[in-house]
Amino acid sequence: MENCESGYAKRMLEVNLSEGKIQKIPLDDALLKNYLGGGGLAAYLFLNRFSPESDALSAENPLIIMTGPLDFGPELKFAGYDGIFIEGKSDKPVYLLINDDSVELLDASDLWGKPVYEVTDILKERHGDKRKPKVLVIGPAGENLVRFAAIANDKAHYIGRTGMGAVMGSKMLKAVVVTGTGKVLPALPEEYKALRASLLEKIKDNQFAQVMKSMGTASSMDPGMMTGDVPIRNWTRGEFDGYTKIGGPAMTEQYLTKVHACYACPIACKRVVKVDDGPYKTDEGPGPEYETCCTFGTFMENDNFEGIIKANEICNQYGVDTISCGSTIAFAMQCFDQGILTTADTDGIELTWGNIEAALKMVEKIAKREGIGNVLAEGSAKAAQKIGKGAEEYVVAVKGLELPAHDPRGFHGMGLEYAVGYRGACHLQHMSHMIEQGLTDHEDAGFKADYEGPSSDGKAEMAVLSQNIGAPCTSACLCVFVYDCISVKEFAEMIHVVTGWDFTQDDLIKMGAKIWLLMRGITNLLGSRAADDRLPPNVMKPLEEGGAVGSVPEIDRMLKEYYEIRGIDSNGWPRKDVLEGAGLNELAQKLHGAV
Repeated sequence: MENCESGYAKRMLEVNLSEGKIQKIPLDDALLKNYLGGGGLAAYLFLNRFSPESDALSAENPLIIMTGPLDFGPELKFAGYDGIFIEGKSDKPVYLLINDDSVELLDASDLWGKPVYEVTDILKERHGDKRKPKVLVIGPAGENLVRFAAIANDKAHYIGRTGMGAVMGSKMLKAVVVTGTGKVLPALPEEYKALRASLLEKIKDNQFAQVMKSMGTASSMDPGMMTGDVPIRNWTRGEFDGYTKIGGPAMTEQYLTKVHACYACPIACKRVVKVDDGPYKTDEGPGPEYETCCTFGTFMENDNFEGIIKANEICNQYGVDTISCGSTIAFAMQCFDQGILTTADTDGIELTWGNIEAALKMVEKIAKREGIGNVLAEGSAKAAQKIGKGAEEYVVAVKGLELPAHDPRGFHGMGLEYAVGYRGACHLQHMSHMIEQGLTDHEDAGFKADYEGPSSDGKAEMAVLSQNIGAPCTSACLCVFVYDCISVKEFAEMIHVVTGWDFTQDDLIKMGAKIWLLMRGITNLLGSRAADDRLPPNVMKPLEEGGAVGSVPEIDRMLKEYYEIRGIDSNGWPRKDVLEGAGLNELAQKLHGAV
């Protein structure tokens, strides 16, 4: 196996499942310099290979797995590939086996229907020799085309949002198994070594990193309650006394067995937990993140942490996104509370607030698409359309994607990011979450030193800047928590020492703007308009208690300011001149006609 020079293999796999055909495709240097990798490069490839008329679960819709130069998925790079472009649909269950230069499609009929952990163990044993492979796999939820099905990576890491597991399931692709024996070599090894040592020391001394290492992402629960960041009772209340039972300290003191890290991570925020006995007994395994502690905790007014741990395990095994799943069940609970749903609709399940047992039953029904679960498996927005009777009023989603557990009433900039997000409500495609909450400053990129959370002042400019520095993060495949601990200039230096490019902070910000415009434009091609840049009703009602009491984002004002700064027209599209100025001529032509 040849080593990857300068951070890239400069080739990717193209797999046609309909034909059973596999090709190795070179990647041009100019393409890498323009889009880095990850989400940026995937978006460029998608733009040129998709049809806006195609359904997401059709054979024509591609699935793209991509790495980056700062690599958050190293095994594929070790095997000598920067990514995999998957199209078509197999006529039977298959999995893709990659062992350096050897690539083949194998029968997965014996794996179809099995849960995530079991399949992962089987494939590691089947194809492990001296080196255990890394395994991407879907569970039964992906096979059953649950709209928020996830893809699992070695049990503990999930590509959770937007239903990528359903796309994989629609193609009858059960897993991707990768073993690589090559190395990824930096272009400037001495500079790389010095910068790496400096940044590791900086991250080690960073207070945010220390908190993440000691108590994981659930450490956000306590401060979030004080600032109005934590949503409660499907976003209708501002206080919940049970929050102390389901946060980072409670997990650490009662259920933590050890910590876990992604490959080569200096922070190690992941938790490994165990429930020894009782109705929610759980074997040692991946612990719930902050989002799961909220969606199966505060969203439902549930303070039983063991129930949350069990919910996390069940979601992991079936392969579903815990954010959309928990949020959709909380939506159903509000419908039940308001009499829109009754036990006649819910297969006899009492969907009352705080009823974690009912929630666990609902996860099973959703994953299997049984009864009411078949409706909720479509996600809250589509489910509300089927339920009717005013259920749409209780959906908390933007562009069909349920909001993560950060309340815009406490941080108005986050509300703007949700509204304009190219994939719907998301807290990880930009840096507003950390900047607005004061967890990182990035003043070198032009941000103010301090932002007032429950205020809309200056948030449009902040959102644009946060997207411009956030988009390269998703393209370089750098963890956002690591990015929180370093400067934008240091991020640019990381790319420079790995690739050898003459790459500056200004280059990174310009690239970020280009990538964001590209992704926004693709969403527009798929039908998104200005009318879709809105926040849901539950979020736009002021709360009578809590850290964000009386606060509501001035969404109309922020949108107007944001459109002007970003260069978006009244239709919600990036203007033609803005796209051309960013070098996105192909997108300009597709959106606005002939150049």
